Amino acid sequence: MTEVKVQNGIRREFYELFINGEKVESSDGGTNDIINPATGEVIAKVAMATGEDAERAVMAARDAFENSKWKIYPASKRAKILNRIASIMRERFKELVELEVLNSGKSINAATGQINQAVEDFEYYAGAVCNHGGQTNDVPGQFHNYTEKEPVGVCAQIVPWNYPLMMAAWKVAPALAAGCTVVLKPASLTPLTALILGEICQEAGVPDGVINILPGSGSRVGDYLVEHPEVDKVAFTGSTDTGKDIMSKASRTLKRLTLELGGKSPALIFGDAELENAVASSVYGIYNNTGQSCDARSRIYVEDRIYDKFVEQFVEKTKQMKMGDPMSKETHMGSLIDKSQLESVEAYIETARQEGATIAYGGNRLSIEGYEGGFWLEPTIITDVTEDMTVVRDEIFGPVVVISRFSDEKEAVSLANNTIYGLASSIYTEDTRKAKRVADKIRAGIVMINCPFSAFPGTPFGGYKQSGFGRELSAETLDLYSETKSIMSYFGRKPINPFML
Repeated sequence: MTEVKVQNGIRREFYELFINGEKVESSDGGTNDIINPATGEVIAKVAMATGEDAERAVMAARDAFENSKWKIYPASKRAKILNRIASIMRERFKELVELEVLNSGKSINAATGQINQAVEDFEYYAGAVCNHGGQTNDVPGQFHNYTEKEPVGVCAQIVPWNYPLMMAAWKVAPALAAGCTVVLKPASLTPLTALILGEICQEAGVPDGVINILPGSGSRVGDYLVEHPEVDKVAFTGSTDTGKDIMSKASRTLKRLTLELGGKSPALIFGDAELENAVASSVYGIYNNTGQSCDARSRIYVEDRIYDKFVEQFVEKTKQMKMGDPMSKETHMGSLIDKSQLESVEAYIETARQEGATIAYGGNRLSIEGYEGGFWLEPTIITDVTEDMTVVRDEIFGPVVVISRFSDEKEAVSLANNTIYGLASSIYTEDTRKAKRVADKIRAGIVMINCPFSAFPGTPFGGYKQSGFGRELSAETLDLYSETKSIMSYFGRKPINPFML
């Protein structure tokens, strides 16, 4: 194994909650073991928040929103602090990457790209917020109307385990930029880098109480935040079922909501595609982050005339995937997040066999020297599938792809849209007019043409249908953390007396 040396106190044996600018233990002393998924070994203990801790965090955020100067700072002053957060993250970049690898089991190459984007998120919103504001509107006569953007208030943000720091940045950066205060609940499995982010924010000059970090269970802490009357907005990334539950509970107090949920995203490979690019990009599109990604292109549809050639080359590329030491830059794919996820993915593969599909490659657990206790699975390719099969319908959230065929453009679009989800999609063709036609017909929030990359800071990320609503990562996200106030003035000389009294 590669030796890991993390400095500046980022790597610790015990991580506390972060409430109102202080590191504190849980009110009941509860802790959770944090596991390195690549080895199965405990790497730290983390305080697990209770309802009492959540109450303290929400009230700290409310007090900071009402009584600190954060929400009334000029946008340029908040922008300066966001840039300082990004600068500190860059100073600690190597340690953050290594901590993310240890806590998530992902490859260092994947973690490096994700932490870099997390930094860029803060830099992006530092610029975007300076152009975010109200407008004047045309009104009759001697009236004048203008609008102002005001922060929505206290925001509960619940992020998943697949992109721990990047997802935290996607939510925290626009919320802080808009002048909101935050209670962030990272996933119980991967809270470490989020807790460090809270400390970095404080060091950068974010006032106490503006950001609070609460590791804890969804049922104990997540529900408490969603239902709390002092929380004005909830932003959630995770499963569609959990998103529906949050939507129901948040409706009782009419909270603002952003939901970025599940996906079963298609890739369409047309016969005129540049095959080498389509194959290599599609391999990345499913196996990046070990397939544990809401935008994974886990359904690949290939035009009949190149189907056999595509599958042959896809299998060969998959065989070249290297798994092993997550800290090695030669490693392409890390482990799954935990035993439960490994068993879930294995169950899907077995169901595919029982339903008559062919496992064209992979499907087995791996025992990697030095990492025998980890949660490793071969990248898996399933063919001979039909649209009613479980592996075609369900989001598997692992390194499993199904490859099927289509005969023409109309069928390709129909297959792509044959899902309850609508997050992402890829199109591979050298015909730009075809690419535009198909992109317009696909019911998804993100369409990638001849590339596997779904998002950069500044590009809207979000879905149609049961993949949720609201867009993150873009300038319009600031509106999700803002209220629009309309101010109407009268400058006429005569008194207004509509009733003629």
